[in-house]
Amino acid sequence: MNVLIKSATIIDAKSNHHNTTQDILIEKGIISKIAKNIKNTNNYKEITLENLHVSQGWFDSNVCFGEPGFEDRETIENGLKTAGKSGFTSVALQANTLPVIDTNASISFLKTKAQNNAVNLYPIGALTIKSDGVDLAELFDMKNAGAVAFSDYKKPIKNPNLLKIALQYASNFEGLVCSYPQENKIAGNGVMNEHITSTGLGLKGNPNLAEALQIARDLYILEYTGGKLHIPTISTLEAVNLIREAKQKKLNVTCSVAIHNLCLTDNELSDFETKYKVLPPLRTQQDVNALLEGLKDGTIDMVTSDHNPQTIENKKMEFDYASYGTIGLESAFGALQTVVTTKKAIQLLTNGKQTFNVNTHMITEGEKADLALFNPTYTYNFSTENIISKSKNSIFINHKLKGKAYGVIANKKIVLQ
Repeated sequence: MNVLIKSATIIDAKSNHHNTTQDILIEKGIISKIAKNIKNTNNYKEITLENLHVSQGWFDSNVCFGEPGFEDRETIENGLKTAGKSGFTSVALQANTLPVIDTNASISFLKTKAQNNAVNLYPIGALTIKSDGVDLAELFDMKNAGAVAFSDYKKPIKNPNLLKIALQYASNFEGLVCSYPQENKIAGNGVMNEHITSTGLGLKGNPNLAEALQIARDLYILEYTGGKLHIPTISTLEAVNLIREAKQKKLNVTCSVAIHNLCLTDNELSDFETKYKVLPPLRTQQDVNALLEGLKDGTIDMVTSDHNPQTIENKKMEFDYASYGTIGLESAFGALQTVVTTKKAIQLLTNGKQTFNVNTHMITEGEKADLALFNPTYTYNFSTENIISKSKNSIFINHKLKGKAYGVIANKKIVLQ
C-alpha cells in the first residue's frame, strides 16, 4: 500500500512534527518521508481532504459487536469497518456474546475473524465462566491466545473473594482484571440516575452510592492483593475522588469514562426517550464537572465510546423494559470535542493503549503507518445518515457535534468515509 497524504496537520506530541503541516509519504505501509512538499513522482494515490489532520490511530477499550450469537446487532466485519471509518485503528472487544468468550478457542475465533483488517481487534476474555460470576474462566489460556484483559461486561463482581483471587492469579502473568463499578443491591431496579429528574418522572433511581461502594471495596481489595485493576465507565463525583486517592497511594488502578457521560446529563430523559437509557446512567451536571476535572488532572486515564449496539426491538418499548446501551464509535470524536480541546481529545483517544498492551506508532519516518485522519472543526447535527453500524441506537441523534473522522490508514490498508 503506497499513498501520499497532502497538507496534513500532525497532532502527535511524541513526534518532532507535532503541530506542523506536512505531506506524508507512505510506502508498503511504512512512513518513508515527511516534508513540506513531496512530489508524487511514482504516481501514488493522493489523499487531499478539507482541513486534514492526522494523529496516531485511536483506541477504544470498551466495544461490543455481537458476533457470535447476536449478529442481528452487529458483525465483526461491519463493526471493524465502522471503527475504521470513525478513526479507530484498534478496539478492545467485550465478551458479551453467545456463547460468551471465555476460552482460548473463542479468543482464537475472534482473532481469526478479524484478520487482514485495517483495524486491530484485541479480545477481552470473560473473567468468569459464562460471565456468571461464580468460577474464574481460563484466564491464563486466554491470555496466551491473545486476550488483553478480563471482564464480565456490565456485570459487577458480587463475590469479593472472587476479585481477590482473580487479582492474585492474574498478577502472575501481568493480566489486567476489569471490575464493573456497581453494587447491585444498592442499584436495585433503578433504570436512571437517582435524583430530582427520576422523582419527577416516577422512574426508579440508581444512586451514586451504588458506584462508590463497589469502587471503594475493589480498591481495598487491590491494596491487599496487588495486581492490575481497571475500572471501566465511571460516572460519579465520588468515583473520581476514590480513584484519585488510590492513585496517590500508588495503587495500580486505571479507569475510563464513557463519552456520553461527559456530554449529557439525566435532564435528557424528560420525555422517556430510551436512546438515553445507558449503564451507568447519565448523571447530574455536578458529576459531569467532576469527570471533566478527573480527565484534566489525569485521574481518569481514557475515554471510551462504550459502543453497544441494540436492535430496534430492544429499544422501542417502555423505558423500564428497554435495553441499556448506545452505539458510540461514529459519534465519539465529534461528541468528545464538545467538552475538550482537539489536542486533549486525541490524547484521551490514544491513552489507553499502554494499559491494554496495544502497539503504538509515532508519526515519524521509518515507523509503521497507523493513522487517524480527521477534520477537528467540522460541525454538524448527528443523524442516522452518520451511522455506519447495523444498529441505529445512538444517544447522540439530533445533537450538535464538532469534529469529523475521515477514516484510518493502518495495516497497509486505507479505510475512508
